[in-house]
Amino acid sequence: MEIDLESEIKLSRRELRVLLLHEFRLGRKATEATSNICGTMGKDVLSIRTAQHWFHRFKNGNFELDDLPHTGRPLEVDMDLLKQLIEQDPRLTTRCLAERLGCSHITVETHLHELGKTWKYGV
Repeated sequence: MEIDLESEIKLSRRELRVLLLHEFRLGRKATEATSNICGTMGKDVLSIRTAQHWFHRFKNGNFELDDLPHTGRPLEVDMDLLKQLIEQDPRLTTRCLAERLGCSHITVETHLHELGKTWKYGV
């Protein structure tokens, strides 16, 4: 059985971070860890800078591997409320809907498209 070492394996961010933590606990440097992981998982699966960032976090005692919640407007929209608002007044703009829902107008446009709603001459 032949193994293709040139093909890259798809890894989630969390899986990469677990590998980095393993390398950190083995006492390796970030550059060495990057070389080991890229040699096994694929050439461009991890940058040295990313490894350095995570090694710095581990060195400071932060072993949390999941992404922290981000600030900003939510990407999710209450679809029932969106439907209700456009049923009440179908002439509302996406910006007006976004203001009422607390999200971006692009998010509203995306969800309206999912509902099969299209812009038809201002209506």
